[in-house]
Amino acid sequence: MSKPKVFVTRLILDSGLRLVQDFCDVDLWADELPPPREALLKRVRGVDGLLCLLTDQIDAEVMDAAGPQLKVISNHAVGYDNINVAEATARCIPVGNTPGILTDATADLTFALLLAAARRVVEAERFVRQGKWKTWGPALLLGMDVSGATLGIVGYGRIGQAVARRAVGFGMRILYYDPAAVPPASLPAQPVDFETLLRESDFVSLHTPLTSQTYHLINADSLALMKPTAVLINTARGPVVDPQALYMALKTRRIFAAALDVTDPEPLPMDSPLLELDNLIILPHIASASRSSREQMSRMAAENLLAGLRGERLPNCVNPEVYEKLKVTRASNA
Repeated sequence: MSKPKVFVTRLILDSGLRLVQDFCDVDLWADELPPPREALLKRVRGVDGLLCLLTDQIDAEVMDAAGPQLKVISNHAVGYDNINVAEATARCIPVGNTPGILTDATADLTFALLLAAARRVVEAERFVRQGKWKTWGPALLLGMDVSGATLGIVGYGRIGQAVARRAVGFGMRILYYDPAAVPPASLPAQPVDFETLLRESDFVSLHTPLTSQTYHLINADSLALMKPTAVLINTARGPVVDPQALYMALKTRRIFAAALDVTDPEPLPMDSPLLELDNLIILPHIASASRSSREQMSRMAAENLLAGLRGERLPNCVNPEVYEKLKVTRASNA
């Protein structure tokens, strides 16, 4: 019996790749950069399954190119805004993601960025390497206090709550904005409206998914509500922040600093004016880049893929309503 054919759009860690290779006929895109659009459309032809990354735009055109035998799309990420999930559902294709396992890694990096931006760690390190350190001075590279400050968390799901747990250790006052959240009673966090959070927070940390409602949620108007001493941290999705508005807010010192693990676009072009700013830290989307987290992500993505190929329910499915559609479809074909 022939193995199911799958396309894996990038080299994932061995914990997941070996599972896929043992069960499937694998076409692997091994380059460091994602496959160009033309290559993606060509390589998906005739596949039974697709394991993709958040850098791959999986839309109706890609699904058409793959063909009607496509059984499953597995995303090697928690977020899935790169996939047209509604289109996949209409075609009875389950879509998998990798939630939960990168919560602590992302929360750790969030706090690393918060501390680094507040205390100007990256700027100070450059200061030394550039030979500018001549002596100790009372006003040298003054930053913002973290202990006892107010932290505003936008998006109070798993990661937002994990960040709140870390903030407790710093004696921070914790606010959050998330109308859909069901907060644990064990955390001393106060729900507030979005405008109150912006006005009262010393640090604003973003942990919301990218949707039509959250696109450019942080814009010129919202930045204008923040304290001039405030720090913005984004480890969610780049387009949640309007990059032009952020540039102006940082350039004019409307806010003190920002730290981004995600940008719009990704990667950030080298001619971006954001790279000229000394009060901005930019990382290359590494929030989940701990070895254990990435190993688990790869394994989870592989398990979603294999379940879909076997006709089983995906362990982590973002469109579970697809199974009702599949049941109806199978009944009508019986």
